[in-house]
Amino acid sequence: MPAENSPLKRPNSKMELFIGFSLLALQGVGGVLAVAQQELVERRQWMSKTQFLEEWSVAQILPGPNIVNLALMLGRQYFGIYGALAAVAGLLVAPLTLVLLLAILFGGVADNPVAQGALKGMGAVSAGLIIATGLKLSSALKQNPLGLHAAWLLVVAAFVSVGLFRLPLIWALSAIGLTGCWLAYRSLSKADALAVTGSEHQTEPKSKSDAT
Repeated sequence: MPAENSPLKRPNSKMELFIGFSLLALQGVGGVLAVAQQELVERRQWMSKTQFLEEWSVAQILPGPNIVNLALMLGRQYFGIYGALAAVAGLLVAPLTLVLLLAILFGGVADNPVAQGALKGMGAVSAGLIIATGLKLSSALKQNPLGLHAAWLLVVAAFVSVGLFRLPLIWALSAIGLTGCWLAYRSLSKADALAVTGSEHQTEPKSKSDAT
């Protein structure tokens, strides 16, 4: 996996972008978060861990599927509107064909206990992959403007409100998300103020020496 400050690679063509997202989609059984992080960050190195975390967060709050939003953002970043279309096409064409074929085949065995057990097993594996990916990406929280402790408090608040108290996602997202935005804005404003104060202190002795 590349270091955070190492230069990133980029897709050489829209076809490579299409193939990359096709392979990503075909591996995403029950969810693509774990596969997307491994494919885009670790294997192809098109994104850093911090960049992936930030853009995935934006993709989650935009309307539509998360991975489609991420594909649109990444494709547009490299090749404009045609790159965005190539990434989304790669994400949808092969899985759509496969799902249609599986739906035809699964229709005859849907009531079979073996088939139902296999689906439940794949769901458990997908949940484990998502948890493992979340823990892997948590190291990027050190660079978050909120700081590590505040970021983890928001994570715990989201888990408790949705996972334990079963609050509607829209209310939890609004309350915790707006709180996180306000805390980040305050932290960034404070950092800007300190930077301005520091620059003034650095230029003040120079101006006095020029005057003498």
